[in-house]
Amino acid sequence: MSDAFRYEAYVIASADGMIADANGHMPEALVNRADQRFFNEALERAAVLVHGRNSHEGQANSNRRRRVVVTSRTATVAADPEHPHAVFWNPQGAPFSSACAALGVDGGVAAILGGPEVYRLFLKLGYWGFHLSRATRLRVPGGLPVFGRDSLPVEAALSAAGLTAGPERWLDEKAAVSLSTWSRPAA
Repeated sequence: MSDAFRYEAYVIASADGMIADANGHMPEALVNRADQRFFNEALERAAVLVHGRNSHEGQANSNRRRRVVVTSRTATVAADPEHPHAVFWNPQGAPFSSACAALGVDGGVAAILGGPEVYRLFLKLGYWGFHLSRATRLRVPGGLPVFGRDSLPVEAALSAAGLTAGPERWLDEKAAVSLSTWSRPAA
């Protein structure tokens, strides 16, 4: 894990661990006002956002936030011609720090926003925190799991990576949306 960056993921999943339906679209039922408030507050504190080409937080402040878009469509790091605060990054061609340097970011919280390939990549790089919200009444049969179709369930993958679940709390008790933050045990 890099000393300069703390990788923190933000995920809302259904009770059965899905972040999208079979077509890769986030079900409207996964959008929760309390979870969105928690998420937005976290993004305001992040130094940089990281996501794949098909993921985006889509909020009012989105275009002013620095972001790294993970893609294999560039060799290393390239400016996003449509978004002045964004770069494209190929993890096979350059280290994460190079992508951040292109944005003028040299450390802090890197908020990992998905999709599955991006969540898996940073699981290998070493999460400092993984904020897992659950819509505990929603099931998405045949949907897309957090770490992809051929992966362990999210809790098993996090545990295997050395992360430990913190206490669960309700973000929205009426809607049955909970939050548990997984983190590395203190050394």
